[in-house]
Amino acid sequence: MAKEKPDTKNLNNSLKRLFEITEWFDNQEEIDVEEGLKKVKEAAELIKASKERLKTVENEFEEIKKEIDIEEEKEQI
Repeated sequence: MAKEKPDTKNLNNSLKRLFEITEWFDNQEEIDVEEGLKKVKEAAELIKASKERLKTVENEFEEIKKEIDIEEEKEQI
């Protein structure tokens, strides 16, 4: 059975999977180079997706802040 691709849209899942990958490396006495390469590639994909998701979340927060600021300005008028 093929391994499912991680949900890179969910930041918490991505961070959890990155932690699991880190633990895998930490727990290896001898690292299988091929398996290690797969994990490094997966981690790189997760990091890239996480950065993109963080940027999206940051933009959403900025939009909410702008809306709140506009509402506060209207109330002061």
